[in-house]
Amino acid sequence: MEIRTHQRIDPQFCGEATFLEPGHSRVFMTTIQRMAVDETGLVHGGFIFGLADYAAMLAVNDPNVVLGSASVKFIKPVRVNETVTADARVSEAKGKKHVVAVQVTREEVPVFEGEFVCFVLEGHVLSPGA
Repeated sequence: MEIRTHQRIDPQFCGEATFLEPGHSRVFMTTIQRMAVDETGLVHGGFIFGLADYAAMLAVNDPNVVLGSASVKFIKPVRVNETVTADARVSEAKGKKHVVAVQVTREEVPVFEGEFVCFVLEGHVLSPGA
């Protein structure tokens, strides 16, 4: 299946798709030193959120998908040089609204989970008149 959204995203900071089918995606990312918040190598949660968000966008896979809201839970910390995988599945789709459940794991151990509410707009969110 072809990736139809977020085509210019930087995989170093948001991950790389390893699986994609309608309503389901899997994205992995190996964390890097530039993500660390301190000398212990703790990765800033924003990078894990970004990975999960990207996986949610791919599960919907429409060029005009945007994030409306998210309810998330950070379960365990992630360190530099760890590989994490986001698994996203559309759990509900009604019209423009898509609800996507995302779980991020490290070696099959959950580190993050969330519900992302995405909307497919008629045009790009930054197009004139949007």
